[in-house]
Amino acid sequence: MQNSGQRNKRTMVGNVTSDKMDKTVVVEVSTKVKHPTYKKYIRKSSKYKAHDPENRCAIGDTVAITECRPLSKDKCWRVSDIVVQAVK
Repeated sequence: MQNSGQRNKRTMVGNVTSDKMDKTVVVEVSTKVKHPTYKKYIRKSSKYKAHDPENRCAIGDTVAITECRPLSKDKCWRVSDIVVQAVK
């Protein structure tokens, strides 16, 4: 059986923090990690630029993003679904 070239794509869920760019949103993803020495859980967050071709996302939306090929220098994620839309 031959590999079809598809690999498993990473997906994450986060909140939109900026929608000022055209067809791009900034998504902040929070995760909890355990400190190796103190064994306490710490909340860490990372920001990712994601492709939003129809400009549907707004600040405050909770979205799911999926890894894709590099679309620009910083952008290698794509908005796959709007989980919760923010109240306007």
